[in-house]
Amino acid sequence: MNNQFALSTQQLLEIANDLRQKIETGLQNDGTEIKCLPTYIHPKKDGIKGDAVVFDLGGTNFRAAIVSVGEKTEITGLAEKDITEMKMEGFTEDDLYNSQAQTINQLNIPKNCPIGYCFSYPAKSLTNGDAELINWTKGVKIAGMAGNPIGGPLVKYLNEKTNGSFNKIAVVNDTITSLFAGLMNPGYDAYIGLIVGTGTNMATFFPSDYIPKIQDLEGWSGETPVNLESGNFNPPNLTAFDAEVDNNSDNKGFQRFEKAISGMYLGRVFRAAFPNDGLDINLDAAGLSKMMNNPEQFKLEYVETAFQIYERSAKLVAASIAGLVMNLNSADPSVKKIQVLAEGSLFWSKVKTHDTKYVDIVNATLKELFAEGGLGDKEVQISRIDNANLIGAAMSVLS
Repeated sequence: MNNQFALSTQQLLEIANDLRQKIETGLQNDGTEIKCLPTYIHPKKDGIKGDAVVFDLGGTNFRAAIVSVGEKTEITGLAEKDITEMKMEGFTEDDLYNSQAQTINQLNIPKNCPIGYCFSYPAKSLTNGDAELINWTKGVKIAGMAGNPIGGPLVKYLNEKTNGSFNKIAVVNDTITSLFAGLMNPGYDAYIGLIVGTGTNMATFFPSDYIPKIQDLEGWSGETPVNLESGNFNPPNLTAFDAEVDNNSDNKGFQRFEKAISGMYLGRVFRAAFPNDGLDINLDAAGLSKMMNNPEQFKLEYVETAFQIYERSAKLVAASIAGLVMNLNSADPSVKKIQVLAEGSLFWSKVKTHDTKYVDIVNATLKELFAEGGLGDKEVQISRIDNANLIGAAMSVLS
Protein backbone atom coordinates (compact mmCIF):
# COMPACT_ATOMS: atom_id res chain seq x y z
CA MET A 1 0.00 0.00 0.00
CA ASN A 2 1.31 3.43 -0.96
CA ASN A 3 2.62 5.39 2.04
CA GLN A 4 1.69 9.04 1.59
CA PHE A 5 3.33 9.85 4.94
CA ALA A 6 6.76 8.32 4.20
CA LEU A 7 9.84 10.44 4.93
CA SER A 8 13.32 9.54 3.69
CA THR A 9 16.41 9.93 5.89
CA GLN A 10 17.36 12.88 3.69
CA GLN A 11 14.00 14.60 4.26
CA LEU A 12 14.29 13.97 8.01
CA LEU A 13 17.77 15.53 8.01
CA GLU A 14 16.35 18.58 6.20
CA ILE A 15 13.78 18.86 9.01
CA ALA A 16 16.51 18.49 11.68
CA ASN A 17 18.68 21.17 10.04
CA ASP A 18 15.74 23.53 9.63
CA LEU A 19 14.92 23.21 13.33
CA ARG A 20 18.59 23.74 14.26
CA GLN A 21 18.67 27.04 12.33
CA LYS A 22 15.34 28.19 13.78
CA ILE A 23 16.54 27.43 17.32
CA GLU A 24 19.63 29.60 16.65
CA THR A 25 17.33 32.41 15.46
CA GLY A 26 15.15 32.00 18.56
CA LEU A 27 18.19 32.23 20.84
CA GLN A 28 19.09 35.53 19.16
CA ASN A 29 15.70 37.27 19.05
CA ASP A 30 12.31 37.22 20.73
CA GLY A 31 9.10 36.61 18.79
CA THR A 32 10.51 34.08 16.32
CA GLU A 33 8.96 30.80 15.15
CA ILE A 34 10.85 28.79 17.79
CA LYS A 35 10.45 31.05 20.82
CA CYS A 36 13.37 29.69 22.91
CA LEU A 37 12.01 31.06 26.19
CA PRO A 38 14.70 31.27 28.90
CA THR A 39 13.76 30.15 32.43
CA TYR A 40 15.58 32.06 35.15
CA ILE A 41 16.08 29.20 37.58
CA HIS A 42 19.32 27.31 38.20
CA PRO A 43 18.22 23.85 39.33
CA LYS A 44 20.73 22.34 41.73
CA LYS A 45 22.26 19.24 40.20
CA ASP A 46 22.34 17.59 43.63
CA GLY A 47 21.65 18.26 47.28
CA ILE A 48 18.08 19.55 46.84
CA LYS A 49 16.13 18.91 50.04
CA GLY A 50 12.77 20.00 51.42
CA ASP A 51 9.02 19.95 50.99
CA ALA A 52 7.11 21.84 48.33
CA VAL A 53 3.50 22.00 47.32
CA VAL A 54 3.22 21.42 43.60
CA PHE A 55 0.46 22.53 41.25
CA ASP A 56 0.20 21.01 37.81
CA LEU A 57 -2.14 22.48 35.21
CA GLY A 58 -1.73 20.13 32.25
CA GLY A 59 -4.34 20.91 29.66
CA THR A 60 -7.59 20.98 31.64
CA ASN A 61 -6.53 18.58 34.39
CA PHE A 62 -5.34 20.21 37.63
CA ARG A 63 -3.29 18.35 40.23
CA ALA A 64 -2.01 19.51 43.60
CA ALA A 65 0.54 17.49 45.54
CA ILE A 66 2.98 17.66 48.41
CA VAL A 67 6.43 16.56 47.26
CA SER A 68 9.35 15.76 49.55
CA VAL A 69 12.69 15.95 47.79
CA GLY A 70 15.78 14.42 49.37
CA GLU A 71 17.63 11.13 49.50
CA LYS A 72 14.23 9.56 48.91
CA THR A 73 11.90 11.68 46.79
CA GLU A 74 8.23 10.99 47.42
CA ILE A 75 4.77 12.37 46.84
CA THR A 76 2.96 12.41 50.17
CA GLY A 77 -0.41 13.84 49.15
CA LEU A 78 -2.23 14.22 45.84
CA ALA A 79 -5.56 15.71 44.79
CA GLU A 80 -6.82 16.31 41.28
CA LYS A 81 -9.70 17.83 39.39
CA ASP A 82 -10.85 17.99 35.79
CA ILE A 83 -11.36 21.67 34.89
CA THR A 84 -12.67 21.16 31.36
CA GLU A 85 -14.99 24.14 32.00
CA MET A 86 -11.86 26.27 31.42
CA LYS A 87 -12.78 25.99 27.74
CA MET A 88 -16.29 27.40 28.20
CA GLU A 89 -17.25 30.92 27.15
CA GLY A 90 -17.31 33.29 30.10
CA PHE A 91 -15.05 31.21 32.38
CA THR A 92 -13.03 33.82 34.33
CA GLU A 93 -9.69 34.13 36.09
CA ASP A 94 -11.52 34.00 39.44
CA ASP A 95 -13.31 30.81 38.35
CA LEU A 96 -9.93 29.25 37.59
CA TYR A 97 -8.44 30.21 40.98
CA ASN A 98 -11.57 29.01 42.75
CA SER A 99 -11.41 25.60 41.02
CA GLN A 100 -7.73 25.31 41.94
CA ALA A 101 -8.40 26.37 45.57
CA GLN A 102 -11.05 23.64 45.96
CA THR A 103 -8.46 21.03 44.95
CA ILE A 104 -5.68 22.49 47.13
CA ASN A 105 -8.00 22.52 50.18
CA GLN A 106 -8.13 18.71 50.05
CA LEU A 107 -4.47 18.55 51.10
CA ASN A 108 -2.92 19.07 54.50
CA ILE A 109 -0.30 21.64 53.45
CA PRO A 110 2.50 22.65 55.85
CA LYS A 111 2.68 26.38 56.78
CA ASN A 112 4.75 28.67 54.52
CA CYS A 113 5.29 25.91 52.01
CA PRO A 114 6.87 27.08 48.72
CA ILE A 115 4.90 26.39 45.51
CA GLY A 116 6.29 24.84 42.35
CA TYR A 117 3.72 25.41 39.61
CA CYS A 118 3.96 23.29 36.46
CA PHE A 119 2.04 25.39 33.92
CA SER A 120 1.54 23.75 30.52
CA TYR A 121 0.78 26.81 28.42
CA PRO A 122 3.15 29.23 26.63
CA ALA A 123 4.59 31.56 29.26
CA LYS A 124 7.56 33.88 29.53
CA SER A 125 9.75 33.31 32.57
CA LEU A 126 10.36 36.32 34.84
CA THR A 127 13.58 36.82 36.79
CA ASN A 128 11.71 36.49 40.12
CA GLY A 129 10.73 32.88 39.28
CA ASP A 130 7.17 33.75 38.23
CA ALA A 131 6.05 33.62 34.59
CA GLU A 132 3.80 35.68 32.35
CA LEU A 133 1.14 34.02 30.17
CA ILE A 134 1.89 34.63 26.49
CA ASN A 135 -1.38 33.19 25.19
CA TRP A 136 -3.81 30.41 25.98
CA THR A 137 -3.78 27.31 23.73
CA LYS A 138 -5.66 23.95 23.70
CA GLY A 139 -9.04 25.66 23.29
CA VAL A 140 -8.80 27.78 26.49
CA LYS A 141 -9.63 31.48 26.15
CA ILE A 142 -9.85 32.95 29.70
CA ALA A 143 -9.96 36.74 29.22
CA GLY A 144 -7.57 39.20 30.85
CA MET A 145 -4.74 36.81 31.80
CA ALA A 146 -2.42 37.00 28.76
CA GLY A 147 0.50 39.36 29.37
CA ASN A 148 0.17 39.10 33.16
CA PRO A 149 1.98 37.06 35.82
CA ILE A 150 0.52 33.63 36.61
CA GLY A 151 1.91 32.90 40.07
CA GLY A 152 1.61 36.17 42.00
CA PRO A 153 -2.18 36.64 41.60
CA LEU A 154 -2.80 32.96 42.43
CA VAL A 155 -0.76 33.18 45.68
CA LYS A 156 -2.67 36.35 46.66
CA TYR A 157 -6.01 34.62 45.99
CA LEU A 158 -5.03 31.47 47.92
CA ASN A 159 -3.80 33.45 50.92
CA GLU A 160 -7.11 35.35 51.02
CA LYS A 161 -9.48 32.45 50.30
CA THR A 162 -7.87 29.31 51.77
CA ASN A 163 -6.30 28.33 55.07
CA GLY A 164 -2.87 28.03 53.46
CA SER A 165 -0.07 30.54 53.93
CA PHE A 166 2.05 30.72 50.81
CA ASN A 167 4.91 33.04 49.88
CA LYS A 168 7.40 31.79 47.29
CA ILE A 169 6.24 30.48 43.90
CA ALA A 170 8.17 29.27 40.86
CA VAL A 171 6.16 28.88 37.64
CA VAL A 172 7.68 26.54 35.08
CA ASN A 173 6.58 24.96 31.83
CA ASP A 174 5.84 21.22 31.84
CA THR A 175 8.74 20.60 29.47
CA ILE A 176 11.09 22.43 31.84
CA THR A 177 9.86 20.26 34.74
CA SER A 178 10.67 17.15 32.66
CA LEU A 179 14.10 18.63 31.98
CA PHE A 180 14.69 19.27 35.71
CA ALA A 181 13.40 15.84 36.73
CA GLY A 182 15.93 14.32 34.32
CA LEU A 183 18.69 15.62 36.59
CA MET A 184 17.68 12.84 39.00
CA ASN A 185 19.64 10.60 36.56
CA PRO A 186 23.22 11.96 36.90
CA GLY A 187 26.17 11.32 34.63
CA TYR A 188 25.13 12.88 31.32
CA ASP A 189 26.80 15.71 29.40
CA ALA A 190 23.47 17.24 28.37
CA TYR A 191 19.78 16.90 29.20
CA ILE A 192 16.61 17.30 27.12
CA GLY A 193 13.02 17.36 28.36
CA LEU A 194 10.51 16.12 25.78
CA ILE A 195 6.71 15.96 25.79
CA VAL A 196 4.79 13.95 23.20
CA GLY A 197 1.21 13.53 24.33
CA THR A 198 -1.80 15.73 23.61
CA GLY A 199 0.72 18.36 22.49
CA THR A 200 4.50 18.43 22.02
CA ASN A 201 7.49 20.48 23.11
CA MET A 202 11.19 20.26 24.03
CA ALA A 203 13.50 22.00 26.51
CA THR A 204 17.23 21.86 27.25
CA PHE A 205 20.07 23.72 28.99
CA PHE A 206 22.29 26.06 26.98
CA PRO A 207 25.33 27.96 28.24
CA SER A 208 24.14 31.54 28.80
CA ASP A 209 26.82 32.90 26.48
CA TYR A 210 25.29 30.79 23.67
CA ILE A 211 22.05 32.83 24.01
CA PRO A 212 22.66 36.29 22.49
CA LYS A 213 19.24 37.68 23.51
CA ILE A 214 20.04 37.45 27.25
CA GLN A 215 23.62 38.79 27.07
CA ASP A 216 22.67 42.06 28.79
CA LEU A 217 20.79 40.45 31.67
CA GLU A 218 22.58 41.47 34.84
CA GLY A 219 23.30 38.95 37.54
CA TRP A 220 22.52 35.92 35.39
CA SER A 221 25.16 33.49 34.13
CA GLY A 222 25.91 29.78 33.85
CA GLU A 223 23.52 27.37 32.21
CA THR A 224 20.06 28.59 31.24
CA PRO A 225 17.10 26.23 30.94
CA VAL A 226 15.37 27.03 27.63
CA ASN A 227 11.77 26.10 26.75
CA LEU A 228 11.81 25.90 22.96
CA GLU A 229 8.03 25.90 22.39
CA SER A 230 8.98 23.60 19.51
CA GLY A 231 5.37 22.62 18.80
CA ASN A 232 5.24 25.84 16.76
CA PHE A 233 7.98 24.59 14.39
CA ASN A 234 6.87 24.73 10.74
CA PRO A 235 8.99 21.98 9.17
CA PRO A 236 9.58 21.24 5.50
CA ASN A 237 8.23 18.02 3.94
CA LEU A 238 4.71 18.02 5.39
CA THR A 239 1.78 16.80 3.27
CA ALA A 240 -1.38 18.30 1.78
CA PHE A 241 -3.26 16.52 4.59
CA ASP A 242 -1.30 18.55 7.16
CA ALA A 243 -2.19 21.75 5.31
CA GLU A 244 -5.85 20.70 5.44
CA VAL A 245 -5.67 20.10 9.23
CA ASP A 246 -4.02 23.51 9.68
CA ASN A 247 -6.61 25.27 7.50
CA ASN A 248 -9.45 23.84 9.58
CA SER A 249 -7.86 24.64 12.95
CA ASP A 250 -8.62 27.62 15.20
CA ASN A 251 -4.95 28.72 15.15
CA LYS A 252 -4.13 28.54 11.45
CA GLY A 253 -0.44 28.90 10.67
CA PHE A 254 0.68 28.06 14.21
CA GLN A 255 1.78 24.83 15.96
CA ARG A 256 2.34 23.09 12.61
CA PHE A 257 4.73 20.54 14.12
CA GLU A 258 2.30 19.77 16.92
CA LYS A 259 -0.46 19.27 14.34
CA ALA A 260 1.64 16.66 12.53
CA ILE A 261 2.73 14.62 15.54
CA SER A 262 0.65 15.04 18.71
CA GLY A 263 -2.26 13.02 20.04
CA MET A 264 -4.74 15.87 19.76
CA TYR A 265 -4.24 16.10 15.98
CA LEU A 266 -3.35 12.65 14.59
CA GLY A 267 -7.02 11.75 14.17
CA ARG A 268 -7.54 14.97 12.18
CA VAL A 269 -4.65 14.06 9.85
CA PHE A 270 -6.29 10.64 9.37
CA ARG A 271 -9.67 12.24 8.60
CA ALA A 272 -8.01 14.54 6.04
CA ALA A 273 -6.71 11.39 4.29
CA PHE A 274 -10.28 10.01 4.08
CA PRO A 275 -12.36 13.17 3.54
CA ASN A 276 -15.44 11.41 2.13
CA ASP A 277 -15.76 8.60 4.67
CA GLY A 278 -17.90 10.45 7.24
CA LEU A 279 -15.46 9.73 10.07
CA ASP A 280 -16.10 10.79 13.67
CA ILE A 281 -15.15 14.43 14.10
CA ASN A 282 -13.62 13.61 17.52
CA LEU A 283 -11.26 10.94 16.19
CA ASP A 284 -7.90 11.29 17.98
CA ALA A 285 -4.72 9.30 18.62
CA ALA A 286 -6.63 6.93 20.93
CA GLY A 287 -8.99 6.19 18.02
CA LEU A 288 -6.05 5.39 15.74
CA SER A 289 -4.56 3.15 18.46
CA LYS A 290 -7.85 1.28 18.61
CA MET A 291 -7.58 0.58 14.86
CA MET A 292 -3.98 -0.58 15.19
CA ASN A 293 -4.70 -2.74 18.25
CA ASN A 294 -7.86 -4.34 16.80
CA PRO A 295 -6.95 -4.65 13.11
CA GLU A 296 -9.54 -7.35 12.45
CA GLN A 297 -12.34 -4.87 13.21
CA PHE A 298 -11.30 -2.21 10.65
CA LYS A 299 -10.58 -1.87 6.96
CA LEU A 300 -6.98 -2.81 6.12
CA GLU A 301 -6.52 0.59 4.47
CA TYR A 302 -7.56 2.32 7.72
CA VAL A 303 -5.21 0.23 9.87
CA GLU A 304 -2.22 0.79 7.57
CA THR A 305 -2.85 4.53 7.23
CA ALA A 306 -3.22 4.86 11.01
CA PHE A 307 0.16 3.12 11.35
CA GLN A 308 1.78 5.34 8.71
CA ILE A 309 0.64 8.47 10.59
CA TYR A 310 1.83 7.00 13.92
CA GLU A 311 5.21 6.01 12.46
CA ARG A 312 5.69 9.42 10.85
CA SER A 313 4.94 11.11 14.17
CA ALA A 314 7.77 9.15 15.84
CA LYS A 315 10.18 9.86 12.97
CA LEU A 316 9.41 13.60 13.14
CA VAL A 317 10.11 13.51 16.89
CA ALA A 318 13.46 11.83 16.17
CA ALA A 319 14.27 14.54 13.60
CA SER A 320 13.50 17.25 16.17
CA ILE A 321 15.77 15.60 18.78
CA ALA A 322 18.52 15.35 16.14
CA GLY A 323 18.11 19.05 15.31
CA LEU A 324 18.42 20.02 18.98
CA VAL A 325 21.48 17.76 19.42
CA MET A 326 23.08 19.70 16.52
CA ASN A 327 22.58 22.90 18.58
CA LEU A 328 24.00 21.28 21.72
CA ASN A 329 27.00 20.19 19.65
CA SER A 330 27.51 23.77 18.37
CA ALA A 331 27.34 25.09 21.94
CA ASP A 332 29.78 22.45 23.22
CA PRO A 333 31.30 19.84 20.87
CA SER A 334 32.52 17.81 23.87
CA VAL A 335 28.91 16.79 24.64
CA LYS A 336 28.65 13.07 23.96
CA LYS A 337 26.09 11.46 26.29
CA ILE A 338 22.65 13.05 26.21
CA GLN A 339 19.64 12.08 28.26
CA VAL A 340 16.14 12.69 26.91
CA LEU A 341 13.50 12.49 29.62
CA ALA A 342 10.32 11.81 27.65
CA GLU A 343 6.79 12.31 28.92
CA GLY A 344 3.43 11.72 27.30
CA SER A 345 1.08 8.83 26.62
CA LEU A 346 1.74 8.84 22.87
CA PHE A 347 5.52 8.63 23.31
CA TRP A 348 5.31 5.58 25.59
CA SER A 349 2.60 3.81 23.58
CA LYS A 350 2.85 0.54 21.72
CA VAL A 351 0.58 -0.90 19.04
CA LYS A 352 -0.25 -4.37 17.75
CA THR A 353 0.20 -3.42 14.08
CA HIS A 354 3.75 -4.50 13.14
CA ASP A 355 4.24 -5.10 16.90
CA THR A 356 5.60 -1.58 17.35
CA LYS A 357 6.67 0.66 20.24
CA TYR A 358 6.78 4.38 19.47
CA VAL A 359 10.07 4.80 21.38
CA ASP A 360 11.69 2.06 19.24
CA ILE A 361 10.89 3.98 16.03
CA VAL A 362 12.39 7.14 17.61
CA ASN A 363 15.58 5.31 18.65
CA ALA A 364 16.07 3.56 15.30
CA THR A 365 15.50 6.82 13.37
CA LEU A 366 17.90 8.74 15.64
CA LYS A 367 20.67 6.21 14.93
CA GLU A 368 20.19 6.70 11.17
CA LEU A 369 20.10 10.49 11.45
CA PHE A 370 23.20 10.63 13.67
CA ALA A 371 25.12 8.35 11.28
CA GLU A 372 24.10 10.38 8.21
CA GLY A 373 24.28 13.80 9.87
CA GLY A 374 27.83 13.61 11.20
CA LEU A 375 26.77 13.06 14.82
CA GLY A 376 28.07 9.49 15.09
CA ASP A 377 29.87 10.25 18.38
CA LYS A 378 26.63 11.23 20.15
CA GLU A 379 24.66 8.80 22.27
CA VAL A 380 21.08 9.46 23.35
CA GLN A 381 19.46 7.64 26.25
CA ILE A 382 15.67 8.03 26.37
CA SER A 383 14.22 7.52 29.84
CA ARG A 384 11.12 8.11 31.92
CA ILE A 385 10.41 8.96 35.57
CA ASP A 386 7.02 8.58 37.25
CA ASN A 387 5.48 11.97 38.11
CA ALA A 388 8.36 13.80 36.41
CA ASN A 389 6.49 17.09 36.24
CA LEU A 390 5.59 17.04 39.96
CA ILE A 391 9.20 16.27 40.93
CA GLY A 392 10.65 18.79 38.45
CA ALA A 393 8.28 21.54 39.69
CA ALA A 394 9.33 20.85 43.31
CA MET A 395 13.01 21.01 42.27
CA SER A 396 12.40 24.38 40.59
CA VAL A 397 11.19 26.07 43.77
CA LEU A 398 13.58 24.28 46.17
CA SER A 399 16.70 25.12 44.13
